[in-house]
Amino acid sequence: MFKQNIVQTALTQDQLAFFYLGQEGFLIKYKNTYLLIDPYLSDYVDRNCSTSSLRWKRNYEPPILPTQLDFIDFVFCTHDHYDHMDPDTLASIFKANHSTKFVIPKAVFTKLLSYGIPEENIILASANSILSFSDFRVMPLASAHETLAINQLGESLYLGYKFYFGSTVVYHAGDCCIYEGLEESLQNTDILMLPINGRDYYKLENDIIGNMNILEALTLAGRISADMIIPMHYDLYDVNCVNPAYFVDLIYNKFSGLKFHMFIPGEKFIYSPSVI
Repeated sequence: MFKQNIVQTALTQDQLAFFYLGQEGFLIKYKNTYLLIDPYLSDYVDRNCSTSSLRWKRNYEPPILPTQLDFIDFVFCTHDHYDHMDPDTLASIFKANHSTKFVIPKAVFTKLLSYGIPEENIILASANSILSFSDFRVMPLASAHETLAINQLGESLYLGYKFYFGSTVVYHAGDCCIYEGLEESLQNTDILMLPINGRDYYKLENDIIGNMNILEALTLAGRISADMIIPMHYDLYDVNCVNPAYFVDLIYNKFSGLKFHMFIPGEKFIYSPSVI
């Protein structure tokens, strides 16, 4: 049913359809192109990352199986943490459709190869080097997952993606904290997709690397005059989540007028750019 909803969604030339998959996973439909960003559609983290002191358990089942995603044109992964670049999900998507292209940070190329994705299906992304496709363009931007980490070749380990879909600009931050220069890079962005789960000493003690918090995300959206903010990374795991009611409360009390959309898993939202 969810797959049918996706492929049968009719759009104008300017509209975008967003489908929420959980955590930071989204499917975007633009014209006749289908993109996935950070799809995590398994319980890989639960099975492989739980310890005696920290238990990872999904709060809900994936809204679609990766084997059903045989129509996807591009998969974008922001970094190699398993809830963003999941071996089970990506291998299943490739098995379902050998034409799918996987766009990843150049720094994590060998890791994706180890998942069984062939080199000819991989497109390598570097910060500030634009990628052009038939219907859209993408500017990868460095993300600070606590810090702006690079490898020995100067390649960013964590990326966000700034998509240009016709007149609409969409930024998916991946996992990211605010850093000097980010605000300038996001000028003239219509939709900000930002993590809001924050960071703290005790999470970091358990190797849970943090993100911007609710106030930081909303302040960023306000300062660049974004048309809409979509919060992410707040609902899948109790050990690394935040109550989204605080997000809504802060909007109404301090950022009145800022449009937002908060998804439930499997939900569709159609965005139409403003006509002036």
